Amino acid sequence: MPRWIQVVIFVLIIGLIALFAFGLRARGEPQIASGPAPDFTLTSFEGQKIRLSELRGKVVVINFWASWCEPCRDEAAFLEQAWRQYKDRGVVFIGVNYVDSETSARAYLKEFGITYFNGPDIGSEIYQRFRAKGVPETYFIGKDGNVYGNAIGPITRTSTSMTERAFLQKLEELLAR
Repeated sequence: MPRWIQVVIFVLIIGLIALFAFGLRARGEPQIASGPAPDFTLTSFEGQKIRLSELRGKVVVINFWASWCEPCRDEAAFLEQAWRQYKDRGVVFIGVNYVDSETSARAYLKEFGITYFNGPDIGSEIYQRFRAKGVPETYFIGKDGNVYGNAIGPITRTSTSMTERAFLQKLEELLAR
């Protein structure tokens, strides 16, 4: 077996162990559903930066996703549609790509025609700050910078997590605050 294959296998094993260890540590802490949103800076796939604290005064939707996640694929088109519907009303969507290759992530964004801000969560730092446990997960940040709920699981027409209708109602509620 070539040396480079051994190195790749070793790195993958270490990565899986790290993910497992993080999962055990975070298992007892629930996802953030209220209170001040953890601040972060995310660099997009195109090299642009966005900082959550600089978006005060706007409603922010943060969606954790991965190209390998089937439920993420189920909600992708709806999220893009909602972004286009609300972007001129002071709503910002941020896609946080979790544990993915850049090539796969870019292909996913292209496949679904996603135009809102997206970037890779290097080292899963943002994921950890929100105490996320899987993908997809979506967080709603009000104009005051506080978290006003989350959707754990996909947002679809018949979702057990959050329906598309409830998602849009949540945006309207936050815009009215």
